[in-house]
Amino acid sequence: MSEWIERESKYLFQNYGRQPIVLERGEGSCVWDSEGNEYLDFVGGLAVTSLGHSHPAVTAAAEVQSQRLIHVSNLYYTTPMIELAELLVENSPLDRVFFCNSGAEAIEAAIKVARRYGYDERDGKYGIIAMQDGFHGRSLGALAATGTTRYREPFEPMPSGFNHVPWNDIDALQAATDENTIAVLLEPIQGEGGVNVPGPGYLQAVRKWCDDKGLLLILDEIQAGIGRTGTLWAHEQDGIEPDIMCVAKGLAGGFPIGAVLARDALAGHLVPGDHGTTFGANPVATAAGVAVLRYIFENDILTATRRASERLVMRLRQMEDALPAVTEVRGRGLLLALSLSSEVAPRVVTLCRERGLLVNNVRPDRIRLMPALIVEDDEIDRACDILEEAIRLATS
Repeated sequence: MSEWIERESKYLFQNYGRQPIVLERGEGSCVWDSEGNEYLDFVGGLAVTSLGHSHPAVTAAAEVQSQRLIHVSNLYYTTPMIELAELLVENSPLDRVFFCNSGAEAIEAAIKVARRYGYDERDGKYGIIAMQDGFHGRSLGALAATGTTRYREPFEPMPSGFNHVPWNDIDALQAATDENTIAVLLEPIQGEGGVNVPGPGYLQAVRKWCDDKGLLLILDEIQAGIGRTGTLWAHEQDGIEPDIMCVAKGLAGGFPIGAVLARDALAGHLVPGDHGTTFGANPVATAAGVAVLRYIFENDILTATRRASERLVMRLRQMEDALPAVTEVRGRGLLLALSLSSEVAPRVVTLCRERGLLVNNVRPDRIRLMPALIVEDDEIDRACDILEEAIRLATS
C-alpha cells in the first residue's frame, strides 16, 4: 500500500487530504484495501454510491450499454438520455432536463438559465442570493455562489452578482433582495456546511418570498437528493417546489453525472449555442442513472432508507445521551452528522478507520455519515459500535 501512496505523491496534484489506504474493491456497504482489509463505508463516495458499491443493477446496465455504445456527443439522440430524462421529469415537479457531468456543472448551468431568463424577461436582472455556509462546487461560478469565505478567498476576484446571507434567516434574505435580484439559490439541507437542517417554516418562507417578488428558487439537491433524506427529493419534506433544481452525486450510483431540471418556460430560454457539454448525457452514465431510479422505485428503497435512518438516529442519540463529547445529532434520512469538538472529530475519523469504519469530518467539529440507501441493520449496529468506541478512545 505504501508503494502506491508514494507513487501518487510523485504524479498527482496534492490538493486532497486523502486517508492513507488504497481501495481496490467494493461490494454493498463494504470496501477492501490493497492489503485485504475490510471497511464499512459510511462515506459512500460522498453520498454518491446510493445503492452501495458495484450494485448488480448498476453494473449490469453499464456493462450492457458499454458493449452497445459508449459515447456519441450531444449532436445525436440516445435512448438512455431520453429514458433518464423521462424518469426525472415524471418524478419531480419540473418539466425538462439538461445533463452534464457533475454537481458543479449543474450549478453553472442553473446560473446561466436564471441569468438568461433575467436577460430575456426581467430587464437584465442577474443577481443571485445564496446562503452562508452553503456549498455549490469549485468551478468559478459555483464557487462564487458558495457561502464559505475560505473556499473563495484564494481565487478572487470572483464572478460578480452573488450575495450571501445567513442560513435560516428570512429577514436577511428579504433585506438583501434588490432591483437586480433574479434568483435565490440554496440547499434544502446544507451538506458540506455541516449537515444543517432548515428551521421550521424557513423553506416555505423562502418560496413565498420568491413568489411575492418574482424571483426564481434554485434548489441544490446535489447531495440531499435521490432518496438520501428518505424522500426522492429533500424539498418534498418541506412542502415546496423549486423553479430550477440541480442533481448529481447519487443519481448514477457512482458514474459521473449531473443534471439541471427546470420549468418548461425557463428551460426554453437556453437556445442552441447557449450552453453545452461534450460528455453530458453520456450513454453509460445515463443508463446507470435509469437503473438506479428504477431500482429505487421498484424495490421501495425510500421506505427502507427511512427505516435505516430511524435505527441509525436511535443509535446516535444513545451516544449523545451517553457521551459528553457528542453535543448534537444533525440531519435527515441517511445524511447525518454528530457534533463533537474540533479537537476530537479528526481523531475519531482515524480511530474509526483503524477499526474498519470509514466516516469523514465534514467540518472540523462534525462527523458525517452517508451510508448506502440499502445499508443493513447489522451494518448500522456494527458501524455505531465502532464509532462509539472511537469517540470514547478519542476523549479518554
